[in-house]
Amino acid sequence: MTRQLASLVLALALPLCVLAEEGGKHLLQYKFKTGDTLRWEVDQRSSVTNSMEGTTQEAQTKTVSLKVWKVIDVTPDGEIEFLNLVERVRMENKLPDRAAMVFDSTSGEEPPPGFEDAARAVGVPLSSIRMSPRGEVKGRDIKHHQPAADPHEQVTLLLPEGPIAIGDSWNQPIDVLVKVGDGGQKTIAARRKHTLKSVSAGVATIQSEFQVISPTTPEIDGQMAHRMVKGEIRFDIDNGRILSQRLDVDRRVLGFAGATSSMHLLTRLEEKLLDGPTSVASKP
Repeated sequence: MTRQLASLVLALALPLCVLAEEGGKHLLQYKFKTGDTLRWEVDQRSSVTNSMEGTTQEAQTKTVSLKVWKVIDVTPDGEIEFLNLVERVRMENKLPDRAAMVFDSTSGEEPPPGFEDAARAVGVPLSSIRMSPRGEVKGRDIKHHQPAADPHEQVTLLLPEGPIAIGDSWNQPIDVLVKVGDGGQKTIAARRKHTLKSVSAGVATIQSEFQVISPTTPEIDGQMAHRMVKGEIRFDIDNGRILSQRLDVDRRVLGFAGATSSMHLLTRLEEKLLDGPTSVASKP
């Protein structure tokens, strides 16, 4: 009788354990409505110091912009289509032996030489993105071609496929095309590794790190340096959107352009959601 009672207690307790385990997991998904408009202020800064043949030079850049997503459709199965644009931007470049150059899209002045493409990209749809609720890009229609645009730029944060517990990780595979030798090219396998660090008051804190999987050389490392970001992202679980993120690079590369060359790259990207979504009466 005692053994039967123990078996019955175990049988009843097992589903409760399963429920408790499920209760400790969190489902991260984007949750938008047709007509939503979301705005993030983005602050990007970088400093790169190059040493070649006994000469050292440093260049600095700073960009503050207003990134906007305009949601134009949400299908019954949850797929989201939005327009990606930049409403305003202020850029400052400081190159060796030159005065700092500044472009501010709100000034009404003509852009300085070298900023023409950036000026033309302000206030116009850059692309139309269609993604799943977890941020998997299903389609991309380029609306405004930007010659200097990075084809591997992360437009969306890929979320996990299902509920996850604190400490769980998921990967976002990516292939990067780099230059090798005299005019050659090579595909480098990499990934963005994300880990759920904590959940507090409905906000998930996610650790994110870019990792290179393929073998590399100093020449390739020099081209990959700016991608080697590491930092944290805060995601609003209830409302299904990124609240903020901070991603840093601190990378040194020796021999990227010859045996005596060296590079030290420092970058920081900080992004913050300015306000809640604003509904509009009709699609743009």
